[in-house]
Amino acid sequence: MKVCIACGMPMKEVAEYAGGDTSKDYCIYCARPDGSMQSFEEKKAGMIDFIVRTQGFDEKAAAQLAESNMKKLPAWKECFE
Repeated sequence: MKVCIACGMPMKEVAEYAGGDTSKDYCIYCARPDGSMQSFEEKKAGMIDFIVRTQGFDEKAAAQLAESNMKKLPAWKECFE
């Protein structure tokens, strides 16, 4: 089982990999429709929206939480150096 490098989601099923391609290191939620990985800004916006919708945080708190989580992920390491 791999863990998505861009959001940290465990990828257990083939359908959870971007495009169903198990050689990719990112999940379907971090992929664009063409199968490429979302940019830092795209992923951050998506994470903020997800946190607001599912956890009830306001947008500012959700942005802080999203950045805190993203700092720990390999895909975004360079964005925080």
